[in-house]
Amino acid sequence: MVDKPLITEELMAKIGMEGKPREYEVERGMIKRFAQAIDDQNPLWQDEEYARKSKYGNIIAPPTFIAAIGFEQFMEETLALASFTTILHGKTELECYQPIRPKEIITVTTKITDIRQRQGKAGKVVFITFATTYKNQKQELVAKCQQMVIGY
Repeated sequence: MVDKPLITEELMAKIGMEGKPREYEVERGMIKRFAQAIDDQNPLWQDEEYARKSKYGNIIAPPTFIAAIGFEQFMEETLALASFTTILHGKTELECYQPIRPKEIITVTTKITDIRQRQGKAGKVVFITFATTYKNQKQELVAKCQQMVIGY
């Protein structure tokens, strides 16, 4: 029996290429649900009256909110080109430059920067590293994120 590689040539060809930019409108409810999901009680993301009195003048998203925008679509596209079906989160490095507010339009651009395959105790494992930039509707840089996922 021939051992099928987990990384396809089509996926390897994506290394270094930026994906198609995608736009996402940030809604107030998204921010509140995210804050509740991570159990972050900071009133800047939950309490509109408190946030209105803050220097931000409105609720803002928790810093880690940005990493969730576009992640699912990117993973769906990546898995469509791979021979594995299960992924685990490996790591996230996040640089935030300005807060995200409701009604902003965030443009997400992702690029695969590295793909490696290793033999693990339970079989082959793939490590995919990708870099994502996030810009608002004014084309101002909001955040950068580097993530790694593990596929098997």
